[in-house]
Amino acid sequence: MIDLKEKPEGIEFRVRVVPRASKTEIVGLADGALRIRLKAPPVDGAANLELMRFVAKALGVPRSSVAIAAGEHSRTKTIFAANISAAAVRGLAAQFEGM
Repeated sequence: MIDLKEKPEGIEFRVRVVPRASKTEIVGLADGALRIRLKAPPVDGAANLELMRFVAKALGVPRSSVAIAAGEHSRTKTIFAANISAAAVRGLAAQFEGM
């Protein structure tokens, strides 16, 4: 199950990224974090930008609603998504439990 922090303005959750993958995709859950492969390399913020775009699209929110709250230079990051419910994030994560 994904670990979430509910805040008045949105939700925080952790992701574990693997840059330079063959394609960008969610591949499962690990230790309460979504595991996401990113096609972009971790150079000049390209992987972070792709991560935010991908998460926004997966959650169905505008790109401006998603930000990296912590771990910008780490493989484990905390994502903040504004104007979204915990149920929406849990629903996304539930699709990948057990993978």
